[in-house]
Amino acid sequence: MNSSRRAFLKGTAWMGAAALAAGCHLNRLGFGEGGLMQGYAYRKLMGKRIRVGFVGVGARGSAAVHRVAQIPGCEVVALCDRESARVEENLAWLAAHRHPVVPKGYVGEEAYKDLCDFGACDVVYCATPWHLHQPVALRALNGGKVALVEVTSALTTEECWELVEASEKWQLPCMQLENCVYGEIELLELNLARLGMFGEINHAEGAYIHDLREVIPSTGKHYNTEWVWRYGENMKHKGNRYPTHGLVPICQTMGINRGDRFDYLVSLENGPHNVNYEHFKKEFLTDADPRRKDPPAAMGDMNTTLIRTVNGKSIMVQHDVSSPRPYSRINLISGTKGIVRDYPFQCAFESTCFDRKAHAWFDEKKAAEVRETYMHPLWRDVSEMAKKVGGHGGMDFIMDLRWAWCLQNGEPLDMDVYDLAATSCLCELTETSVRSGSKPVAIPDFTRGNWRNVKPWGVVNVDLKKMGLDSGAVVKDAAALGV
Repeated sequence: MNSSRRAFLKGTAWMGAAALAAGCHLNRLGFGEGGLMQGYAYRKLMGKRIRVGFVGVGARGSAAVHRVAQIPGCEVVALCDRESARVEENLAWLAAHRHPVVPKGYVGEEAYKDLCDFGACDVVYCATPWHLHQPVALRALNGGKVALVEVTSALTTEECWELVEASEKWQLPCMQLENCVYGEIELLELNLARLGMFGEINHAEGAYIHDLREVIPSTGKHYNTEWVWRYGENMKHKGNRYPTHGLVPICQTMGINRGDRFDYLVSLENGPHNVNYEHFKKEFLTDADPRRKDPPAAMGDMNTTLIRTVNGKSIMVQHDVSSPRPYSRINLISGTKGIVRDYPFQCAFESTCFDRKAHAWFDEKKAAEVRETYMHPLWRDVSEMAKKVGGHGGMDFIMDLRWAWCLQNGEPLDMDVYDLAATSCLCELTETSVRSGSKPVAIPDFTRGNWRNVKPWGVVNVDLKKMGLDSGAVVKDAAALGV
């Protein structure tokens, strides 16, 4: 046994049973055939157009097609969906907006394989149901394509390792499309952190709290659509199946995989109280509807997961999609000099130790001054245009601008395959912890120790003039999603 692996397992023996139950494969040895992907800049597309194929063009995928088609240099060359009507709708939209290319259409459950093998495509953008995210991304990488994949990008630890090793083998970026990294407050917190305003960050909290009880419809109009597959995840699984919206921005700000890494987690959840009401069951159309199960879901309403990092920092991440609560991602960053949280936006900082200025939240005027003074330059420069296009308040468009900018200019993507793996593996590991009575579960080091050698993500931007993009050149996207 490798000595570093032996030392690791000895140091974590107290959590070994849970780790083995998770199938963690804690320390795979060596990197893929091509080498390390942290800080990797894909230069093949530098200065050239980007030919993008989309797999899954339902609500989320159609919005992505409309956004990307408005970015100079990005050509939509292929569309894939199991429903031909969705492909046709997007072909019509592109034609109506004078897109210079007529995309090739692919229709069928496994048609994504042909798209991923399509030679005239540089990037595969995946916006399918969750269970297809990893298979599409893996096929894209093995087909020689850059993989951009919606969240959550993989559902098991083994799936995460497969993406890591394929990305390394082929030296192709694989980026998780976590739009919340580009939200106003998340970017503000990143900027504050890089300016030292928090001091040393020692704790963070994130969440996905979003009332989605419409996944149990009162009519049959949504049956066999995305609501059913999404609710199916709640029926079958425990833990946090959608951890990234609250967690990935925290990782970027705290330097996870870039000077620190996840060590272990514990996860606890309550029962499925909000999806077990009698009036829901009465509304189901047939006895064959699987949502008639009692209880109809394995997953509790609220899951709370605590993560400890190797450097002794703590993170709380929550998931609740079945309670009548206002939407929140929490977005809390706390350090030795101050704190910021969202929903609503609040902040407090002290200028010297124990000056007591952080013993109460700043008043609204002072908080607004912080928000304006320390606004991230990317949000300041792009947000008005992004809001015009739409998509979760503009952050979807900013996300697409950033990956397009990086690929066109030979810069590393903001999030790499190790970021994808570290956060996506929580789907499996949180469930393992919950089902074991909330025992600690070790989190794999997908970087195999290289997290020690990588600098945290910086304060990035795009050059709109160089991209050839101005506010008058973009149009409102009627398909854009809200929260």
